[in-house]
Amino acid sequence: MTFRYITTPLYYVNDRPHMGHAYASIHADVVARYLRAAGHQVMFVSGVDEHGEKIARAAAAAGETPQAFADRYTGAFEQAWKQLGVHHDRFVRTSAQVHTEVVSRSLKRLYDAGEIYLADYEGLYSVGQERFVTEKELVDGKLPEDRDPPVVRREANYFFRMEKHRDSIRQLLHDEPQLIEPPHYRNEVLRLLDDCIGDLSISRPRGRLEWGIPIPWDPQHVTYVWFDALLGYVSPLHYPDGRAYRDFWPTTRHVIGKDILRPHTLFWLAISRALGIAPYQRLYVSGHLLGSDGRKMSKSLGNGVDPLEAAARYGADVLRYALVREVTFGVDGVISHEAIERRLHRDLADGLGNLVSRTLAMIVRYRDGRIPSPGPYTTLEDEIARRAAALPIEVLGLVDDLKLAQAMERIFEFIRHLNGYVAATEPWALARSDAGLLRINTVLHTLAEGIHTAASLLAPVLPSSMSQLRNLLGCVNDERWAVPWGQGVIAGSSVRETILFPKRSPIDGPSS
Repeated sequence: MTFRYITTPLYYVNDRPHMGHAYASIHADVVARYLRAAGHQVMFVSGVDEHGEKIARAAAAAGETPQAFADRYTGAFEQAWKQLGVHHDRFVRTSAQVHTEVVSRSLKRLYDAGEIYLADYEGLYSVGQERFVTEKELVDGKLPEDRDPPVVRREANYFFRMEKHRDSIRQLLHDEPQLIEPPHYRNEVLRLLDDCIGDLSISRPRGRLEWGIPIPWDPQHVTYVWFDALLGYVSPLHYPDGRAYRDFWPTTRHVIGKDILRPHTLFWLAISRALGIAPYQRLYVSGHLLGSDGRKMSKSLGNGVDPLEAAARYGADVLRYALVREVTFGVDGVISHEAIERRLHRDLADGLGNLVSRTLAMIVRYRDGRIPSPGPYTTLEDEIARRAAALPIEVLGLVDDLKLAQAMERIFEFIRHLNGYVAATEPWALARSDAGLLRINTVLHTLAEGIHTAASLLAPVLPSSMSQLRNLLGCVNDERWAVPWGQGVIAGSSVRETILFPKRSPIDGPSS
């Protein structure tokens, strides 16, 4: 049995889910679905980061306790993933007892090993990122991702000896050049490692912040939110002794955004090494999602698309497809209503939807709504069968590298080929000729079989729509993967017609 462990970031619960959250979670969900379909034992973990100063401030502003505030927004995230078809196997809450215990044991282990010390520190502190920063990180006086400039703070903190692990991290990145993908993010981290990275402040005085996991040997301090959250990747596996940890951790693939690259490389690789945790197998780093104005999506700019509103308007499957197809993972890209509509209209409605509509209509019209048995093949059918047989391996190879946009292009090349096959064979003309009666059976069966192949390949991205499509083909509850050609649809099965992907525009209401 082969195992695969896929994670999203643990999202801050200081606000409702936004499109960046949806982008990462849908990519991770799609990968998990493909790997499950291919026969792997998959653990897909998502969750929320509930501690820290930002949460405490947001809760105070809302007139709630931090726990009540976290409960409310955690529920919003869980509901959002249901609406978007994101089906995680385990959901991490950093306020949960099992997670707290893992963090406390890990802190004590590092402290006993001399990896943690207490010291006074004065420096620039970013409230937005909840960490101390250096002058060279600032652009126009603040971090690019922050709204406000950092503040000067002096206080006693516990520090983790991160600097001592710098050479080991750098050597790891040289020995494992594919550890961070795409490679330009690896190069960025290597540049950071050329200079001193310093030690990491991992506590906050309780006099300033109470909302956090207490430092086990000093309850007057609480744990820094990033140290706490990063261990959320191992706590659901019952680190260090759980069987799930032994089975799944060696296959770990984290899916994150580039704004949290530093914690997932400098912090997490150093902490992992100090605890004796093997490094993750791969860190996939996305770019920024941009609004239609070409600037990074921002609540203050009002240039974003709300994922739940988009899912209500276009359907969750359409949004899922647009996110994995429109913006190649690892680079910045625009997601707008126009981009979603373009993918809906061009790819789904005019491409796949048109193929399905024409094929089902011809089966209904020419064969009384039942899939015919095929006759002899020509080179046209042989080529379609060859392509269909090669696609699952090709698609899985791209998915395994998180190249979902490229995987979608391969599938839609096949769909375009099927549409071309309709034009080349002209079933409507064959239906008018006695000599074409046997030939039309082959053509219609080939189209139905090809559509079944496409539905199987697209199901991880379009789960609801492709389940509906299989039912339209008479393949009820059929979730098979890489079905050998000729074993997808069943001759004699009844088919039904429908419009699979209705076209929509921003003024349309929610889909029914």
